[in-house]
Amino acid sequence: MVVLDPRKDAEAVFDVLDKGGVAIVPLDVAYAVFGGCGDAIKNIFTAKGRSFSKPNGMMADYEIFSELHIVGERERTLVRAVTEDYGLPLSVVAPFRPDHPIFASVDEFTMERSTKIGTLDLLLNAGPLHKAITELSRERMKPVLGSSANRSLTGSKYRLQDVDREVRDIAAIEVDYGLSRYANPQGISSTIIDLKTFQVHRYGVCFEQIADILRRHFQIELPARPAPVAA
Repeated sequence: MVVLDPRKDAEAVFDVLDKGGVAIVPLDVAYAVFGGCGDAIKNIFTAKGRSFSKPNGMMADYEIFSELHIVGERERTLVRAVTEDYGLPLSVVAPFRPDHPIFASVDEFTMERSTKIGTLDLLLNAGPLHKAITELSRERMKPVLGSSANRSLTGSKYRLQDVDREVRDIAAIEVDYGLSRYANPQGISSTIIDLKTFQVHRYGVCFEQIADILRRHFQIELPARPAPVAA
């Protein structure tokens, strides 16, 4: 018996995005909310209470990453090692190619809200639905852009029923896969690393494993996760 059908769910999500709607989807790192046009992105920012200066992220796989991010061979090998050899989720920030065909139909507002100082944040290897959606993104040459499905600064949500009502109210489709794989009491999502400076933009899930991979295989020493502040 097939329990999940990620390809079918991905096609349903894309049908909504193509019509200018908003989708809430389950990822291994947390539930997330995505759009594909200016109106959808504006609705997401408003519902989340998110600052317009804080950019979206984009769903990606290794092929999309390789075509979009302007990085060296070491960085490409690093991303493949973390996401494919070790099978961990990872968000990476780097300069990108805005003239790539995947952005051909993207309006100016959406591009402004999804990039920062010539860089783009790509999320890789975040579960079965993430994989199916990124495959469609490549096939249809349309980016899937968004952020975690929660009110700003309230922490990631790992079950659909825990997503804030303001965010759920704007969604034309919600996909429910139950509890996210990397659910945690700290409310953190993916680890985000800058591939040019190796600055850690967010100490997220699997950070210690990722840091160990970079140390052992690439002689890159990431700063340790800061200790939690005492209440």
